[in-house]
Order: sequence, then structure tokens, then C-alpha cells
Amino acid sequence: MKKLTTSVLAVVLSSSFAMVSAQTVQDTAKTQDIEGVVVTALGIKREKKSLGYASQEIKADALSDGTTNTGNIAAQLSGKVAGLNVTTTNNFGGSSNLLIRGVKTVQGGNPLIVIDGSPVNNTSTYGSAVDYGNALSDINQEDIESINVLKGAAASALYGERGLNGVIVIVTKNGKGKDDGSWGVTYSSTVQAGFVDKSTFPEYQNKYGAGYEASFYREDNAPDGTPYANFYEDASWGPAFNPNQLVYQWDSFDPTSPNFGKATPWVAAKNGPIEFFQTPVTYTNTVSLEKGVKGKNILFTYDNMTADGIVPNSHIGKNTLSLKVNYDLTEKLHASFYSTLTLQDTRGRNVTGYSDNLMSGFRQWWQTNVDLKALQSAYFNNVKNPSEANNYGNVGWNRYYSNDNHLGYWNNPYFQVFENYSSDKRNRSFNIASLTYDFTKNITLTGKVSYDRSNLSIENRVAKGSVSQVFGAARNNVDSGYSRQDILRTETNYDVFANYKFDITDNINVSGIVGGNIRRNYYNSIFASTEGGLVVPGLYSLGNSADPALAPAESEWTTQTNSGYATASIDFYKIFYLDGTFRADKSSTLPAENNSYSYPSVTGSFIASELIKTNWLSFWKLRANYAEVGGTADPYSTAYYYTPAGFFGNTGMYGSQTTQPNANLKPQRSKEFEVGTEVHFLKGRITADVAYYKTKTIDQILPTLAVSSASGVLNAALNAGQIDNWGWEAQLGLTPVKNNNFTWTVNANWSQNRNKVVSLHPTVSNLLISSFQGGVSMNARVGEAWGTLVGTDYVYLNGEKVINPTTGRYLRQSNQIIGNATPDWIGGVRNSFNYKGFSLSFLIDVRKGGDIFSTDMSYGLSTGLFKETGDYRESGIVWEGVNPNGQVNTTVNAAGNSGSLDGYNFMPNKRFVYDGSYVKLREASVGYSLPKSLLAGTFLTDAKFSIVGRNLWIIHKNLPYADPEAMVGGGNRAYGYSIGSLPTTRDIGVNVTLKF
Repeated sequence: MKKLTTSVLAVVLSSSFAMVSAQTVQDTAKTQDIEGVVVTALGIKREKKSLGYASQEIKADALSDGTTNTGNIAAQLSGKVAGLNVTTTNNFGGSSNLLIRGVKTVQGGNPLIVIDGSPVNNTSTYGSAVDYGNALSDINQEDIESINVLKGAAASALYGERGLNGVIVIVTKNGKGKDDGSWGVTYSSTVQAGFVDKSTFPEYQNKYGAGYEASFYREDNAPDGTPYANFYEDASWGPAFNPNQLVYQWDSFDPTSPNFGKATPWVAAKNGPIEFFQTPVTYTNTVSLEKGVKGKNILFTYDNMTADGIVPNSHIGKNTLSLKVNYDLTEKLHASFYSTLTLQDTRGRNVTGYSDNLMSGFRQWWQTNVDLKALQSAYFNNVKNPSEANNYGNVGWNRYYSNDNHLGYWNNPYFQVFENYSSDKRNRSFNIASLTYDFTKNITLTGKVSYDRSNLSIENRVAKGSVSQVFGAARNNVDSGYSRQDILRTETNYDVFANYKFDITDNINVSGIVGGNIRRNYYNSIFASTEGGLVVPGLYSLGNSADPALAPAESEWTTQTNSGYATASIDFYKIFYLDGTFRADKSSTLPAENNSYSYPSVTGSFIASELIKTNWLSFWKLRANYAEVGGTADPYSTAYYYTPAGFFGNTGMYGSQTTQPNANLKPQRSKEFEVGTEVHFLKGRITADVAYYKTKTIDQILPTLAVSSASGVLNAALNAGQIDNWGWEAQLGLTPVKNNNFTWTVNANWSQNRNKVVSLHPTVSNLLISSFQGGVSMNARVGEAWGTLVGTDYVYLNGEKVINPTTGRYLRQSNQIIGNATPDWIGGVRNSFNYKGFSLSFLIDVRKGGDIFSTDMSYGLSTGLFKETGDYRESGIVWEGVNPNGQVNTTVNAAGNSGSLDGYNFMPNKRFVYDGSYVKLREASVGYSLPKSLLAGTFLTDAKFSIVGRNLWIIHKNLPYADPEAMVGGGNRAYGYSIGSLPTTRDIGVNVTLKF
């Protein structure tokens, strides 16, 4: 991995430097124009050269022009920003997790998202083992002008308690219109299709069929002497395939099958699970109307996206409307308004995790003799006339016996996706309105209000005839059921602030902002379900409950934070800039004596190139900063709360409280210092930016710290613990070739973050973050990096794995550190070529390290699914290692039943921990813009045609049969765990953009 990555970077960089020295094109740039203007915290526009902290801006074309539309703008930041780790699941409509400069708190955390100076919700929603995505997916990428990533505490300190994990600032477009002042129209249309990357799905062995041992043992042979397949056994460690052996298989008992009543040859299936997937197609159409003259502009955008998933019966329909208006009411009074509305309807999101996940079945518990096309026919033929006799259409391979058609563990996969599907509707609106009054040319006053509302309605179904599963509020096993949940989130921000700017002397000036904010957040959730199954099959209504339903589970809270802030920026001769910020917050979720707190920051930047005048040095800045940010508590952390638990007779009951609240909680705090430099050579042909930072997060709020059950509770909320992060970030920009016809640019970024859990609580050295199926957990452990994987490991002797000389199997030891989920470093390299009207670009995205435990490999190797298990099960295997006496092992691990050679039964968990490194061709595009001369005299002003692609090639990975990026969901579910993921698709699309 290291050799490959180093070679790729060396070739790109060495050729780039060679080409730079060969070019003689004349470039001119004033120092003050080199950096440009960027939007920072609270929507403040600053000259980038004056900033004393690291930030990185991504323009709209770099964000979206070179890739297919993912439907989630967070995913399209992957590989483009130093210090930003993006993890995108393969879940249909699922989450993309964002992490800046490492995990700073035990509970994890994502950066704050800000649009035009106002915060918006980016919550990842997960429930009933379904990933409903993160809220940033509601933002229409066609509205975005640029994204500026504020990485450190100094950059985000003005957001106080919300700036702990960094800030991503989104700036929306303004209307521009045509030169003559008339309306401009832009129409963009894209169609894209996905194709399964077969390296991310299992290769099955084709030598052995159903069973946990090598015989037809499940029941006696049929009266004619023909054996029955081991229907009930969800493994492929059974009898060897023999085309001359006839066997009664599952479809021998399906009256709609051509094999009904027949014994068929015992052979591997012609159509394996990979045939289950369909080709997902996405259509995106966008129309924009815009007009702009001095003092007023307007932009209206409508976007329609329809997308089918890789799994049958999965579909997203999304419509987004947005409007932005800027209008000068007078010469001194300016108004601005932005509104966006997203209406999304989704059907058939995939189940994640272990239970009831089809992909876990395909990857862990499957029979290689089962044909997917036969299952497809069985479902569609039987569901036409559902009855108890045909299991209501759920005719599948996993029947109990030849005379019992009920299924043991797994539904027919087509029944699962067409009958047991989830659906959800999300309506999201975000609105900002502001008025600015210019008292003088030096003082302005702005009043702004923003309102973010998201309403998610979820329905889950279990159809009659299904394999019984845990479902509903009571969590009982049922063979049918219905549930629904409505989640409402709102956030309202009221801001008033004054901007000031004064010249102290001709060469020294001071500017800044003074203001206040009131923020109110509201959350309401209500969940209800049927109990005991459905009375009428197929009628999905809460009133169709077979047993009395429990009272709906309701949760509601409102929080408020009041804030005041001030900044001052002093410019000395355009050479030295000194900035200070101060913010004070008062939070309603903390006790009164601890609910007021403040956060300072100080930054400085020195423009050395103003003093060093050479032809080869265009710009050189040195910068340093120190800042503090923090976070408040979740609602109900300081007082007991209770949930209803039904009735005892006529008396209402409430569940016992298992978490001890803390009336003395105080805010958690993070302190960071950063130093860096930015330099431009050869008039901007070579640019570099390097930063070093160190962050210390203290007084962390641990909401579920385990305590002795003798206290009457299981957990307690406490301030405790310290996590340190430190690391390097680097950006490199090159223009190896630049002339009138041809330009070649290279943009590279690299970052390395180190992390250490310094302390937790005096009585606690390990805090459980999450548990994985298969006996592995992810933890925050004192002295280790956050994300420590703990499970069984090999026993070692002088670094060699020790093997039992009697059994030939590895010895195991429990409760050992077997990996860590955080990566060693991440990076990306984009090459862009432009020749006249043609353009070509591609992005290489790299992650080094980050361990992953694979439940799929742990179980799938045991059950005999994977290709490698077909080669050694008769002869056994001699594992590499030594015996306890130090001699090289020669004992054969004898073949036996399922799990006797490999897999979870006898192997340590460490066997299934893989290095999560990858190198991906993340994006690629080829485009052509028609010449203006060709469009002259037509109704078109611009026309561009592009072929775009995403995830086209996983150049390198270590995780077998899965994408190392495809984790379970957002938040802490985005780390260290591979289980039942959908395969990755190579997405290719065609785009046409026309401007009128």
C-alpha cells in the first residue's frame, strides 16, 4: 500500500515540477489579489491572506462538475480537503460521515454546517437497523457557490459551544442574469447508471452445497430413496456437488416451479446472489432562472431527482425548490432572503447490521445450490394468490422440512424487499431573511432570522408469512406487523450584529463585529406499532393490531442558547494581521450555576512576501493561533425523566430510570493551538499550505458512564476525561502547463491525525462505544487512540502465533486490543486538463490504515461460502505458527464440520481484522464546451456536454469482498465495522448543461 501510494504521488509531483520550470507564460498578480475573499464564521467576508488559521475553500465546479450526482453533497467532499475525513456508506440514500481533525470527544461528533451564515441541521437518523441518511443530503448542490471548511478552533470559535468539531460554511449563489439585464435560464440534465464492482461482493465456492456437514442429514430420504437437501441449514459446508446425484431441493415443493415434484441434479446454482441486484439509474433535471443588476438580483432553482437503488423495489424521488433574492430597498437599507424546500419520498431502504439483513444472509448464511432466478419466479408466481398454503407468497429455500414450508431463518429475498419494505417521507425547509442598514461607510447593523424545519415520517412493515422477527414497541417476535414514527426537528436563530471598520492611521485599521444570537431547538418524536401481528394481512394500519397496542412512545424537548460575541481584526501595513474573538454562551441544558461560559481566540498572520521581494516568491504567509471552543449537554442530562411502560390493571406504570442525572454538569471544553504557513512560487504556479495543530478536549460530558449496579442505576452522566489530537495538514497546488490553449493543474492534499485518550474517570479505564456482532467491541481506552477494537487475539511466542499441537488450531486469549478504527492518514490528488473547449479531470482518493472487523468474513469462512473454503475442507490445513515449545507447527487442522477449519468457531477475532486502507479512482470526467462563435446568433449562450464517473476503480484495498468505506451508518457507526453492506457501484453518467 505504502509503496503504491508513494509511487503514484512521486510520478505526479516529479512531472509537475519538471513542467513548471519549462513554461515561460507571463502571469501577473497583485499580492492582495492572490488569496481572494472567502466567507468565514457568521458569514463574515475576509481576505484569505489575513486569516491566521487554516481553512480550505472548494468552489462549485470542483465540488460537482467532475462526478456523478450522489444526492448528498457531503459525499462529494471526499478526497478534496486536507484534514476532512469523509466516510460514505453504500446504504441506499444513506449517510456520509464528516470528521475534521479527528475525534475530539468520547461520543464522537460531526462538524457544524452553516449556510449563508446560519446553522442548519445535519443529524444522521438511524432506527430499526435502517440508515435514513444525514440531513445535509437535503441541500441542492446546484444552489452552492462554494464551501469553506473551517478546520480548527480559532476558525470556529465564534460558534462557541457548536464549534467543537469544526465548521463547514456553505455559500449559496446569487442571481446574475445576462449582460443586457434580461433573465438568464440554465437547464441541466443528467442520467447516470451504476454497475456492481464485483470486488466488493463475495466470490462463492462451487464445490459444496447446503449443510453444516458433508451429508444429507437433515431428514431421512424420500420414499423413492432420493435424499432431501438440507433446506433448513443456512450454510454451504454440505455434500460435494455431483451432477449425477439427484436431490429433492426447495423448489421441488413449489407447485408453481417447473421442478415441482422432481429431484434435480446436485450442482452449484447458475444464478448466484449477485444476480439479485439491478442496475440503478438516476435522473436529475435542474432549471434555474436568474436576473441581476446593480442593487438587486434574484435566483430561482427547481431540481428533480429520481433514483432507483441497486436492490429491487428501492426508489427515491426528490424535488427541491429554492429562491434567493438580494434587494437594496434604499441606498443604505439592504434586504436578503433565501429559502429552500425539499420534498423527498423514499421506498425500500436496505436494512443494515446483522439480523434481518439480506446482505448478511448473502455474505454469511447462504446455500450455494440456491438459484436466485428460481427464487424470483417463486415469489412472483405465488404472491399473486397468497394463502397460508403458500406462506402468503413467501416461498423460499430455507424451509424447515420437506413437509413444512415455513421458513427457518431467511425470507425469500424478493418477498423481503417487495413486502417487508420501509418507506419514509421527509419535508425540509430552510429560510433566512436579513436586513442591513449602513449608518456610515464604517458602521452597519444587521438583523437576521433563520428557520430550519425537518419533518421525517417513517413506516416499517412485516408482511404476513414472514420469518418471525423482533419488531415493534414491545420488541416481541411476530410474523407480521406495522410501525410508524414521526420526527420533527426545528431550529430558529435570531441574530443582531454590527460591523465596524476604522482607519487608525493610513496604514493601520481595525475592523470587526459585535452582536448577539438567540437559538431555539425543538425536537418531537412519536413512535407507535401494532403488537402480536396483523389481523388482516396486507393492511398496514395501527388499528389492524392483533393484540392491544402499547401507548405511543413520545419524546419532546426544547432548548435555548443565548449568546453574545465580538471580534476585532487589526491590519498593520498589510503585513501583519492580529485578530481576537470572544463569545459567551448561556445554555438551557446545563444547571444554572454552570450554564454561562465563554470562548476566546487569538490569531496572527505575517505576510513575509511583503518584505522579501523576489521574482520566484509570489506570496508567503506565516500564521499562528490559539482558541477555545466547547460543547453543552444533551437535554434531560441534569434531571430524571421517565417513559410510560403500560398499565397494571388500571394503574399506569413507568420504566425505571437507569441513568443517574447530574445537577452539577458543566460544559466540555477544547483548547487548540495551530501554526502554519502558506507560500506561492512562480506567480502562483506552485502553491503550498502546511499546518500543525494540537487539541486538548477536557471536562468531557460522558452521558452513559458505567457505574456499579449496587447504586440503583447502571450509568451516570459526568464531566470527566481528556482526549488529545495532534497532526499535520498539507495542500499542494501545481500548474505544470499553462498557455493560451492548454492548462494542466494538480491539486493534492494530505493529512495525518494522531489521537490519544489521556483519561476518562478515576474509576474507569475503558468506555464502550459500540459492540459488533461476533464478540468485538469499539472503545475509548485510556492510553490508546479512540476507536480501539477489543476482542480475542492469537497467543504469541516471540512474535509467532502459537498453535495447539494436538488440534492444529490457534490458541486464543480474550479481551485483547486487536486494532484501531482511526486511519493513519488520508489524502487526495486531482489532475485537471483543459484544451480549448475540452476538459478532463480525475481524482485519486487515498486512506491509509483504519482497522475493520469483518463479521462477514468471521461467519462466511465458517459456513463455507467463500471461494477459498472450497479448497481445503477435505484435506485439512496446516496453519503457520509455532507450538508452545517454539517448534514450527506441522500438525494438520483436520477437516470436519462447518467451522472446523476457519471462521468464528475456533479462530480469534484478530483473524478477521483487516487494514482499511484504500486507493480509489473517486471521480473522473470528460467534457466539451461548444465555442462561443458556434453559438453566436442562436438562443444559446453556453452549451456543455460531459461524461462523468464516480467510484470507477478501487485500485487497492485489503478487505475481502467488501468496500472498506462501506460501514453501517453515520456517527460512530461509520468506524471499524464491516457487516452486510451492499456492494459498491461504479457510477457513470452523461450531463448536458445549456444556458439561454
